[in-house]
Amino acid sequence: MDIVIHDLGDELGPAQILLVRQPHVGLEAIVVVDNVACGPAIGGIRMAPDVTIEEVARLARAMTFKNAAAGLPHGGGKAGIIANPDCGYAQKETLIRTFARLIRELTAYIPGPDMGTNEVCMAWIKDEINRAVGLPRVVGGIPLDEIGATGFGLAVAAEVAAPEVGLALQGARLAVQGFGAVGQHAARFLAERGVTLVAAADSRGAVYNPHGLAVEALIAHKQQAASVQTFPDGQPLDGDHFVGVECDIWLPAARPDVLTTENVGQMQAKLVLQGANIPATEAAERWMHAHGILSIPDFIANAGGVICAAVEYHDGTQSQAFATIAEKIRANTAEMLAHMKQQQVLPREAAVQMARRRVEEAMAYHRP
Repeated sequence: MDIVIHDLGDELGPAQILLVRQPHVGLEAIVVVDNVACGPAIGGIRMAPDVTIEEVARLARAMTFKNAAAGLPHGGGKAGIIANPDCGYAQKETLIRTFARLIRELTAYIPGPDMGTNEVCMAWIKDEINRAVGLPRVVGGIPLDEIGATGFGLAVAAEVAAPEVGLALQGARLAVQGFGAVGQHAARFLAERGVTLVAAADSRGAVYNPHGLAVEALIAHKQQAASVQTFPDGQPLDGDHFVGVECDIWLPAARPDVLTTENVGQMQAKLVLQGANIPATEAAERWMHAHGILSIPDFIANAGGVICAAVEYHDGTQSQAFATIAEKIRANTAEMLAHMKQQQVLPREAAVQMARRRVEEAMAYHRP
């Protein structure tokens, strides 16, 4: 077993980077605690075979800003386990439990679920170190994936942002890139507001129907067939051209950097709701802004999950979680849009300035 701790820093962080390794079970993992000025860091554990220190560090910084922008008493952190999330139940439990034991003393970091992990994984961690969020209901949690906390927050952000681009949600066309837990619930909550899902993509392919895809039927199909591409009420779509699908709202809910200068020029949507963390490069965001496409940054739009986690951590209820998500995301989206127009900056610049100001104010209360 090796645990290597580095203290790094710009003015905000990261405070710590841990590289965790346990060869006997094949565990290699990364933890980045970015900033704890507002409180102990909350951030998910991502499990993927290609996760890197750079990716985890970027995601941890996004969590610092997300938690600060949401007004939560928590800093930002993130973890990455370098493994295939489909490695099998027993192997996954071994990796997660081993990881948990190795971070027992890292009390500045509170793990939560992320891509490749879920509330079952959090229950294993809770059992090992009594410190996790996004837990199953039977052990006192508010299962954020089950109730769709992040997707609900994205729908709230859409309510605030759509009028800025002259878009009515009733009848708006939606494309979801990454039709997993976040994408599915976002489609559900947006459908309740009159939005029509016309395209969906997952890691195996994509499907398109200009007249609309039945959300619940598509979710059921994916659960059985493992991919949306074979959904009978739509036509298969080449995933390479998914960015350019005809729609009004484009919602990325998968990996980082899916929007780049190489593909963003295909974009036809008026509004991008960043359901994934860091789904667009800086250059892609600048292109969208220059071409009149409003892109709501990740840590403003997709904060529903961590808001729910914070409510759970402080012994709140599910109804309190939904009310808090709606209140905070509605206020933060409006504040970000107002700051963007007032300062004549990109949406992400406005959001970062807003979150950074809150982090720096919290840091000022700590001893130098």
